[in-house]
Amino acid sequence: MKLRASKHSSSLKLKPKLGLVAATFFCFFFFFIAGFLFSSFLSQDAPVLRHRQRVLESVNDDAAVMPDRESGDDSFTSIPYQVLSWAPRALYFPNFAPAEHCQSIIAMAKFGLKPSTLALRNGETAENTKGIRTSSGVFISASEDKTGILDIVEEKIARVTMLPRTHGEAFNVLRYEVGQRYNSHYDAFSPAEYGPQKSQRVASFLLYLTDVEEGGETMFPFENGSNMDGSYDFRQCVGLKVKPRRGDGLLFYSLFPNGTIDPTSLHGSCPVISGEKWVATKWIRDQEQDE
Repeated sequence: MKLRASKHSSSLKLKPKLGLVAATFFCFFFFFIAGFLFSSFLSQDAPVLRHRQRVLESVNDDAAVMPDRESGDDSFTSIPYQVLSWAPRALYFPNFAPAEHCQSIIAMAKFGLKPSTLALRNGETAENTKGIRTSSGVFISASEDKTGILDIVEEKIARVTMLPRTHGEAFNVLRYEVGQRYNSHYDAFSPAEYGPQKSQRVASFLLYLTDVEEGGETMFPFENGSNMDGSYDFRQCVGLKVKPRRGDGLLFYSLFPNGTIDPTSLHGSCPVISGEKWVATKWIRDQEQDE
């Protein structure tokens, strides 16, 4: 009887120990799962915070500035921007130029305006392409501008694109009145449609010179592969739309890094519904351009 009593009492002593072990294990497991879920939540938020940092911050500490070279700078530059899209590669630059510069560019362009023309593809004529581009415009190079404003704008464009100024065409300053538009098109020229090209347009920079009350947006109908099923009407104003605001800039690339045309770079200008749209366009090529 004592032996049985001894076995029974030892089993009673083991049960509290087993309960303690189980409780310890349960607590460890609970905090492990909670910590894992919390760390996962933080890791999901981190890319969002990094994604919002879209300003090249100025640094006042001279010691932090890298040694400059013949073609480099001796200070940091701060130019705010927003990535609008990766297909096409498009960036937006708020307050790229001050209002007085925009007004001066309009003043120097308004007396030389002529109806805008098109680069014609095989089989196209001025007659059968009427209505595609209805704006008026004039070409002005920075060297022609005695005020120096276009020189300042051109230098800043070269910085944000990292494409040399010598690769840019003259500014095409355009005016769109009510009802005027530019149907969707490519800035790059396909040799199959336009014949052999001495050089190719790599990127386009649009400096909006006025606010537009309604309409006049720059549109990208094929953004991220949308509307590419073959049914798109090139007069339609759909897809990614950028509303003109005086002094703001829009940069987009027509070519992939391998030099082929990006099909999502198709773009156009929506009809102006109310107000007037002025824009200075800079086309930048893959080779130096004659002055």
